[in-house]
Amino acid sequence: MATLILLRHAQSTANGSGVLAGRSPGVQLAEAGQAQAAKLVARLAGVELAAVVSSPLLRCQQTIAPLTGERGIEPVIEDDLSEVDYGEWTGKAIKDLLKEPLWTVVQQHPSAAVFPGGEGLASVQARAVAAVRRHDARITAEHGDEAVWLACSHGDVIKAVLADALGTHLDSFQRIVADPCSVSVVRYTKTRPFVVRVNDHGSEYAAIVPVKPKEDENTSDAVVGGSTGP
Repeated sequence: MATLILLRHAQSTANGSGVLAGRSPGVQLAEAGQAQAAKLVARLAGVELAAVVSSPLLRCQQTIAPLTGERGIEPVIEDDLSEVDYGEWTGKAIKDLLKEPLWTVVQQHPSAAVFPGGEGLASVQARAVAAVRRHDARITAEHGDEAVWLACSHGDVIKAVLADALGTHLDSFQRIVADPCSVSVVRYTKTRPFVVRVNDHGSEYAAIVPVKPKEDENTSDAVVGGSTGP
């Protein structure tokens, strides 16, 4: 199967504002985020991308624009990679949400958290993982097992996908960090995913590109004793 680069959108005008933006319209990249997005072109220079898939929200589309423009790639918009629908929590101040009983559930038992008038985090994970698997299967069929593709999404969505790939219960997903414009890498195989990188801010990604396996090599098996590296 192909290799997935999970990219969180760059810093937005809502990041650090103290407000839960969610799907609020008009949230775009801050000046720092625009600089982060521009640097993606050089950061991923050593990686040939078979496809780019993105959340429909503006901050994600602005993040990938320099990269897709330079590569001449038409991104695929995927609604199931959109931000969490926080319902009535959308647009509210974090300091006020801290007082809500549901806040503790979100932190300690997120699989049970359902936002009033919105969706549950378990549903978010289900839709996002299904979308990633669907696109991964399509891209693998079109471009082969050594293909690499990129999906741009949001912090909680990426954390939920990574928790699934790690075989970790959703109730532990808050232990995963996905900073703005960070890269996480998952390589799916027939029987298990391999988590290659998490919350990476580096500039050298050529090593994530898989090499064609030997005829007798089982790419679903983990290397006993650890990988020898790129």
